[in-house]
Amino acid sequence: MILEPITGQPTITADRFVLRPVRKSDSGLLQMYSADERIARGTRSIPHPMPPGAIDAFVARAQPQSDEDVWVLDGSIIGLDEVLGVVALERMDRNQSEISFWIAPACWNSGLASEAVKAAVAANPQNCRTLFAAVFQDNPVSARVLTNAGFDYLGDAEAFSVARGATVATWTYVLNMI
Repeated sequence: MILEPITGQPTITADRFVLRPVRKSDSGLLQMYSADERIARGTRSIPHPMPPGAIDAFVARAQPQSDEDVWVLDGSIIGLDEVLGVVALERMDRNQSEISFWIAPACWNSGLASEAVKAAVAANPQNCRTLFAAVFQDNPVSARVLTNAGFDYLGDAEAFSVARGATVATWTYVLNMI
């Protein structure tokens, strides 16, 4: 279910959380979780160690804009933290987007990642015809999240990881929305 956007970006409801736009007040929890090396190494863009000001810059970039929508998983509706992870949709050409996500380590193996990706896919807030995703090949759990959400394996590729300072092998997935 999509609620009316407050800031130009919709809030998406799920059973155990809402996906809502990033707020400045999220900085503390975003800093704590993204400073965890396990989180950083699972992403392309989070550095490790986290330099000063990086989270403030992320929060500023995550404000509703034209090329990427970023949501936090806010679990406060069931008494959990206001930030349990992040889901992002980056617009591409030809009515396509790329989805990415990370979940706080304390919530791993809880199904939250699958629920978040499924909620974002079901809402399709960017009206995409096709969604892509890529995960590092040493992270099969994230690959399973994607297949649980209906994504199909497309092929192997590589992506640079800032935290690792290296190019890492990836699996690429696709989901045709129409």
